[in-house]
Amino acid sequence: MAATSIRYASKPENKSTIYLVNTGEAPAIKGLKKEQQDFIAAQQANNNSSYYFPHQDTIVFVSVPEVKKDQLHLTHENCRKAGHVLCGMVNKMKLDTVQIVNQSAIEQAQIYFAEGLVLSNYQFIKYFKDAAKKKNSLKQVIVTGNDATKKEVDQLAIVAESLFAVRDMVNEPVLSFNSVDLGKMVLKTAKSYGFKAEVWNKKKIVANQFGGLLAVNMGSVVEPTFSILEWKPANAKNKAPIVLVGKGVTYDTGGLSLKPTPDSMDHMKCDMTGAATVLGTFMAIAKAKLNLHVIGLIPSTDNRINGAEYTPGDIIKMHNGLFVEVLNTDAEGRMILADALSYASRFKPELVVDIATLTGAAARAIGPWGHAIMGNAGEEVLKEFKKAGEEVHERAVEMPFWEDYAEKMRSSIADLKNVGGADGGAMTAGKFLEFFTDYPYVHNDIAGCSFTNAEMSYRGKGGTGYGMRFLYRFLKNRAR
Repeated sequence: MAATSIRYASKPENKSTIYLVNTGEAPAIKGLKKEQQDFIAAQQANNNSSYYFPHQDTIVFVSVPEVKKDQLHLTHENCRKAGHVLCGMVNKMKLDTVQIVNQSAIEQAQIYFAEGLVLSNYQFIKYFKDAAKKKNSLKQVIVTGNDATKKEVDQLAIVAESLFAVRDMVNEPVLSFNSVDLGKMVLKTAKSYGFKAEVWNKKKIVANQFGGLLAVNMGSVVEPTFSILEWKPANAKNKAPIVLVGKGVTYDTGGLSLKPTPDSMDHMKCDMTGAATVLGTFMAIAKAKLNLHVIGLIPSTDNRINGAEYTPGDIIKMHNGLFVEVLNTDAEGRMILADALSYASRFKPELVVDIATLTGAAARAIGPWGHAIMGNAGEEVLKEFKKAGEEVHERAVEMPFWEDYAEKMRSSIADLKNVGGADGGAMTAGKFLEFFTDYPYVHNDIAGCSFTNAEMSYRGKGGTGYGMRFLYRFLKNRAR
C-alpha cells in the first residue's frame, strides 16, 4: 500500500504546487521571470495540458483538465485522469509533498484532481527484492482553496485508505491470503475500525447447512469461512438494515470445469474482489461514522481440485432448502452467494446488495468501463445506484431482469440448475440468485472491471478496487 496522506489547507503554502487552470490561461503566480512566462506561452501554443518548471525553491506544475460541456461528471473524471498524469511527473521529480491550487472554472476541481493523483500513487511492490528503490516519492498531498472544505478532503482520505486496502487484498496471491486469512483480516479490521464482526469456521458452516459454500470448498485443503460484519450506530436513520454480500472466492480454478490458464485462470486471485469491497466499505462507513445500520456477509473459499471436489451432475441442498443441480463447477460464485443471500433473510433487511466478480458474460457485454446491475428493488433504488456510480465514474449499466431468465435456471431433476446456457449469462446468474431472496434485492456484477493487466489511468494495474467507491457513495447518499 502506498502511504499517501491527504490534508486540507485554506491557503497555499510554500510548497511545490500544481495549478489547475482553464484552457488558454496561464497560472497566476507572482514573481515569474520572462523565460518562465515564455515557457508557459509555448506550452499554451502547443495545447500542452500538463507541464512543469522550477520556480524559486519549488517546482510548479500546470494542469489543464478538459471540460465536457453540460456533462459535469465527465469533467470531474477528466480531473481525476489529469491527476493521474501529474502523479507520474511528481514522482519523476522525486518530490514527497505537493499542494493543489484550483484556478480553473471547474468548481472543486482540486478535490477530483487530488483523488486521481492519490489513487494513482498506489503501489503493490512488497514482492520485489528492491521494493525500497521502486517506492514512489510522493507521501503527502495538500488540497487548498475556499471552494473545498476540510470535511470533503477528510472524506477523500477515508475513501483512499479503504480503497488501498481493497487493492491490497485483491493483489495478494492465494498462497498468502486464503479464506482463513480473509476471516482473520475481517476480525483485525473490525477491532481497528470499531465495527462488530464474527467469523464462522467450517464446523459452524456445516451446522448452518450452507450446502453451496461447502460444495465449492470440497476441492480445497483450506477450510471455508463465513464472516458477519455489523455497523450499527446509535443514530442510524434506517430501522431495518442494509445488507451487503460479497463473493469471497480467494482463487478460482473452475474446479473440474477447469479454466484455461492464459488470460483466464492466471489472475483468479481477484475472484474475491466482492468480499474485499464489502470489507473496504465497512472500513469507510465506520471511519466516516455513517448514520446507517449496515450488515456485511462474506462467504469465502477457494475453488480447486483435490480428488474430492464436487462434480458436474451433483445435486446440492442449499441453506434455504432448495436443491441445485450442478452443471458447471466454474459457476461457483453463485453457489456460495446463494447461501449468504438466504441467510440474510433473518435480518429482515430494508435492502440487500451483493457485489461479485460473477460472470464473463457481464465482462464481455460492458468491458472494463462499467458494471452490470439488476434486481427487484424497484426503479427508484436502481436510480440511486446509477447516480452514485456516475458520481464516482464506476458506472452501473442496468440489465433486464425478466422472468424469462429465471425459467432458464430450472432443472428437470432438481429445483434449479446452476447455469442457464450461453444466452443472457449475466442475467440468468442474477435470476438464479434471486431464488434465494425474499426482500428487495440488487445484484452488481463487477467481473469486467475488478482487475486489469494494463495500467488504466488512476485505477492502476492489477486489482482496481472497483466497486468500493461506488458502494460507499451509494450509502453516503442514503445517509444524507
